[in-house]
Amino acid sequence: MHGRQGDKITRTSVQFGKMSKPNILFLLTDDQRAGTIHALGNDEISTPNMDRLVRMGTSFTRAHIPGGTASAVCMPSRAMINSGKTLFHLEESGRNIPSEHVTLGQCLLADGYHCVEIGKWHNGVESFSRSFDYGENIFFGGMWDHWNVPVNDFKPDGKYEKHINFTPNFSASSDSVSVLAEKINAGVHSTDLFSGSAVDYIRNYDSDRPFFMYLSFLAPHDPRTMPEEFRNMYDPAKITLPENYAAMPVVNCGWSNKGRDENTEAYPRLPDAVRRHIADYYAMISHVDSCIGNILSVLEEKKMLENTVIVLAGDNGLAVGQHGLMGKQNIYEHSVGIPLVMCGPGIPADKRDDSLVYLLDVYPTLCELCGVEIPASVDGKSFAPAFSGEKAGRDYLYYAFQSRIRGVTDGRYKLIEYRTEDLKLTQLFDLVNDPWEKNNFYDIAGYEDITASLRQKLYEFRDEWDEEKTVFGKQYWTQWRQYEEAALRGVGKPKGSNMANQVKDWGTDKK
Repeated sequence: MHGRQGDKITRTSVQFGKMSKPNILFLLTDDQRAGTIHALGNDEISTPNMDRLVRMGTSFTRAHIPGGTASAVCMPSRAMINSGKTLFHLEESGRNIPSEHVTLGQCLLADGYHCVEIGKWHNGVESFSRSFDYGENIFFGGMWDHWNVPVNDFKPDGKYEKHINFTPNFSASSDSVSVLAEKINAGVHSTDLFSGSAVDYIRNYDSDRPFFMYLSFLAPHDPRTMPEEFRNMYDPAKITLPENYAAMPVVNCGWSNKGRDENTEAYPRLPDAVRRHIADYYAMISHVDSCIGNILSVLEEKKMLENTVIVLAGDNGLAVGQHGLMGKQNIYEHSVGIPLVMCGPGIPADKRDDSLVYLLDVYPTLCELCGVEIPASVDGKSFAPAFSGEKAGRDYLYYAFQSRIRGVTDGRYKLIEYRTEDLKLTQLFDLVNDPWEKNNFYDIAGYEDITASLRQKLYEFRDEWDEEKTVFGKQYWTQWRQYEEAALRGVGKPKGSNMANQVKDWGTDKK
């Protein structure tokens, strides 16, 4: 193999000889939040195969994404996974991964891996083409009808040029659009389509070289449709509403009334409607889980399971009724917290690790596990030392959503700062005693030093991540300074500013 023009690393024909390095299987789900795996504490969901991975490996119970600079949070999230870059070091919010950012696949190709992508790729054709030497049922996009996904066959020359015309909403409009694809497997659910390709690839694999498979699902992202056998697994009437359920958004930072995700359910969010959403959400996850079981079975059949590092992760979380929200355009735990399980050679079995880690840290961690040099372009921090019992992870995590919200946590306390033209609001949560983020301790006597300390970290992250070199960063911190200047001039509190402790009665409207 050889390097393409613009690659920052050189691909070489490295011969490992009878798999001296492990295979890598990256299972990435779409919109699966933390707390949606039975073995990790959710008694209402059925995930026997994810449970098996939990028993086989180490589960990082405090894994997060930094948030997003696009309303489609999955786009920057997946760019961070594949580049190892932090949020404000992405190009166009992750729409593209520039050539100077060495992708995970590109890195592994140079080390001699066969690299295959199946399913969703949300970060541009060029970055895809330099990251993989094979692919099947490749979807260049964000979301789609699960039963009719427009996909592409792999093109060795990297030229994906065929388009399919379709009419998105034919009952309301005759307007058609064009999508980059060459075929549609009509009536085949995306989860079955992608996992089926993975099973076939592994079953037919006969190389002495290890493979890296990036299997990227579209589920459980809406539209929440799935085979009836899975939908029938869950009775909405038996679903427990989350403790932080609310009929209306707790905070409206200018997104709640216009975002696509928030329009998936009417206001107020009635309890029965939220239960139905959660039931369908769980059903989609159980469908993915069943298909993961098929993949594990073929790995066993081929005697590859023991020599394969498996990563199971979600690209971002989802509110589904928590805090009165439906989507992920916020930085509450339900939207930035994700499942992350790793198992395979060198990884302890049946272990829980509460280190603070980012999903973007998986890239350098895999490199360290597999003896691959970490590219200089990677910002992520390997947490591989955790597998040998050493301290790993980060002391703080930084969060952001567009130019509206910033936040930081030290693991115990979490500060959230909203700044828009109409809103100045601060929230301080004690995640140990209040994991559902129900009680705001900002403006409460005794918490001033905690707020001040976390705000200082906010400033440090702003500078370390070069945030003000970006449009969203400039806008957010300009608004921040405008409020500070208004306060110094003695101007009255802006609309939406903190009024005292904003503790709400979260028990209302649950019946």
